[in-house]
Amino acid sequence: MNGREFDRVVVVLVRARNPNNIGAVARAMHDFGFRHLRVVNDYAVPFETARSAVDASDVLGGAASFGSVAQAVTDCTLVVGTTAVGERALQHPLHALPIAAGMIGEELAREAGRVGLLFGSEKTGLSNEELSHCHWLLTIPMEQHEEIRHPSMNLGQAVAVCLYELVRQPRVTASGDFLVRPESGEVERLRALLSEVLEEAGYTKRHPANCDEGQIRRLVLRMGVAASDVPVWIGILRQILWKVRGMGNG
Repeated sequence: MNGREFDRVVVVLVRARNPNNIGAVARAMHDFGFRHLRVVNDYAVPFETARSAVDASDVLGGAASFGSVAQAVTDCTLVVGTTAVGERALQHPLHALPIAAGMIGEELAREAGRVGLLFGSEKTGLSNEELSHCHWLLTIPMEQHEEIRHPSMNLGQAVAVCLYELVRQPRVTASGDFLVRPESGEVERLRALLSEVLEEAGYTKRHPANCDEGQIRRLVLRMGVAASDVPVWIGILRQILWKVRGMGNG
């Protein structure tokens, strides 16, 4: 992989609270040639404290804060979440980092959009709702110890290991036949409209367990809709919504 491809990788920290960890992430990004850092938090991100990290000022100076994962990945065509797995029942495909890095390399070779790498908080990782924005997940293989129930890495270490694995991947030449994914913002538009249709049709009342935002979002992602098909699906759903509302007023 090269610098041009690295420039399309976005590191997203979700609920990172320790300025030292944010600084460590920025340092790792600088060292491996990545520069787009986004932080999702419900309070002001302590970038000023984190800027004390050595060689991290350029990355931190361009870092952006967002109030939600949806906002942070809106321009990403592939979103990959990281997890230590543990006892969680996963609802996404899961790949070990060496394999995942190769898959990300293939995506970047297509030059079709940004790739977002999501990292959760130091204590709790990513929630199921946050993971619902992901196309698939990666995990870093680690030695299992009897005295440690759920082994996990420090946030800065985890980001460094993932970025190193991306850097060491050989350059990939994209094939001519591949799916151009829609940006996450377009997926979210489709998800919101589908949720509205289900609400108006009464489906959410009859089957509420199937209809939270995360479940609908995962459903849309599993459909594997091409970017060019999103406007078509939005038009279809709008027509259904108009028809359902008309029947209700009749």
